[in-house]
Amino acid sequence: MELLKLKKLLNSNAITLTQKILALSISALLFSCSSEIKKTSTSTMSKDDHSFAKADEISIHHIDLNLKVDFEQKTLAGKARLYITHHTKVDSIFLDTRKLSIQKIQLSDGTETPYRLSEEDALLGSQLAIKVAPNTEYIDIAYSTDPTAAALQWLVKEQTAGKQHPFLFTQSQAILARSWIPLQDSPGIRFTYSAAIQVPQPLIALMSARSAKQDSLTNTFYFEMKQAIPSYLMALSVGHLQYHAYDQRCGVFAEPEMIEKAAYEFADMPSMISSAEELYGPYAWEQYDVLVLPPSFPFGGMENPRLTFATPTIIAGDRSLVALIAHELAHSWSGNLVTNATWNDFWLNEGFTVYFESRIMEKLYGKPYADMLIKLSYDELSHTLEEMKDHADDTHLYLQLKGRDPDEGLTDIAYEKGRFFLRHIEQTVGREKWDAFLKGYFSSHAFKSITTTAFLEYLQSHLLQSIPGADEKIKLNEWVYGAGLPPVFLPPSSEELTRVEKSAEAFLSNSKAEAIDTNGYSSHHFLHLLRSLSSSISKEQLGLLDQRFNFSNSGNSEVLSQWLLLSIQKQYGPAMPQLENFLLQVGRRKFLKPLYSALAKTPEGKEEALRIYSKARDSYHSVSYGTIDQILGYTP
Repeated sequence: MELLKLKKLLNSNAITLTQKILALSISALLFSCSSEIKKTSTSTMSKDDHSFAKADEISIHHIDLNLKVDFEQKTLAGKARLYITHHTKVDSIFLDTRKLSIQKIQLSDGTETPYRLSEEDALLGSQLAIKVAPNTEYIDIAYSTDPTAAALQWLVKEQTAGKQHPFLFTQSQAILARSWIPLQDSPGIRFTYSAAIQVPQPLIALMSARSAKQDSLTNTFYFEMKQAIPSYLMALSVGHLQYHAYDQRCGVFAEPEMIEKAAYEFADMPSMISSAEELYGPYAWEQYDVLVLPPSFPFGGMENPRLTFATPTIIAGDRSLVALIAHELAHSWSGNLVTNATWNDFWLNEGFTVYFESRIMEKLYGKPYADMLIKLSYDELSHTLEEMKDHADDTHLYLQLKGRDPDEGLTDIAYEKGRFFLRHIEQTVGREKWDAFLKGYFSSHAFKSITTTAFLEYLQSHLLQSIPGADEKIKLNEWVYGAGLPPVFLPPSSEELTRVEKSAEAFLSNSKAEAIDTNGYSSHHFLHLLRSLSSSISKEQLGLLDQRFNFSNSGNSEVLSQWLLLSIQKQYGPAMPQLENFLLQVGRRKFLKPLYSALAKTPEGKEEALRIYSKARDSYHSVSYGTIDQILGYTP
């Protein structure tokens, strides 16, 4: 990349003769270095198109952070000490950064060292090239973050439940860790870390690490993560929080105003952990806690080790949406323990995790309940495949994301097609053999990253080659490298949801909402009811349903968002005030994207969307507003 930039510079008329001579000298040096790299590199690390790092030359193995949180300036400032391992005889280490202000860089011998920060790439940020010596053990980087750092969401007190204190949380996945830490930001590179985080009183800091101690005088919190993790699992949150413990190794953090509801909602966490361990081996991270964030959090959950970040939209009052907690817990094996080597291999994280999640739910709540969740997921996947029919390559499990934001791979393909692929293998080889294989897979690859190719080779050698005819039945290449769902796929079914579909058909024919038998209904039944009605229901029939079930004021975010989507499509006016309220309060991208997309389909709807969005955008995380900006063609 540096050679290409120098060629462009040399061809430019806007440089002096002296600059050209200097550029030619640097070009020759870089060419010499690149030749040496090819000769001496012995690493088998996968090339990551989303990172400037050259970890096969020099890699980070530990990070020590010392940062101060400044809510007024919206910055983190301090020092990152990076401990490094030399693999070759190069004299520079290359890091990923994004809008970081670098003050000074020193080597472990105390000398200040030169560095170069490249021009910012809109997607990847800036490469930080640092000169090192052969005996350099660590690098000290004094820096501060930008107030607009993409990973950091700074919330004013009015955006919290208590409305008394500000709040901060990070979202490092996929390539946003570089916007708050200078590091090698690739899922294929793992490191341990420690941290000292100073925050204002009376707030507390939490990280994806063990809490070591607190200095009450300076309100500094100390953390230690002894298990090596990839950069996207670096996480920090600061707020006015309370803790409810379920047992010695799991509990929930939330604002005081939310702690009682959260503690009730997630009470099955200890059973989930035990069920997961019975399936695929011991939990490797000692502690499993959940932090309930304010509603602007852009995802349902984020599987930060030891501390899952969760959206408050899963607090429904009836524990009906806790499959998300099972999902994030499952990541403790698939993703956190065994990680996708690049973002093209993202399905290895999410496909395994959704499969594992469904096994936990089946073990805890029974097969009929798990089947219902699987059928709902299949319906969502079918909708996604229809939306993506003109982009067939993006419906492959193994993706080609070079030059694109890896967030574009965060679709139902990685999650649900991945899950159904693994479920298909299970159904082909039998659950007993499949479970034994998965235990061995997690154990043999623990704290490592893996590519799709390496996984398929492991699958062949450790399972399929011993089962005659398995290859022909499974069709590995069609699943992984082919578009859509292979012909061998058998759609799931659910007796519970078949009952719902019959009720929907009856209502569409006679418009009698009282005739819908909701005995034993959960939020999942209602969700499927609304989806089953969506293509044929009239505006008048929406009103009849609203009169009976009060959907416009539902406290369940999944049901409410589906109802609001229907209301937009059918122009059902009574739901519109709640739509605006929902879009102003909730920042979860899963809900925002379909609602804004539906509004944008008509001129009147787009005008309304822009009116609401102009008020809501500042409360959304960059992950969310980046998506909605594109949908609405919005320019800040």
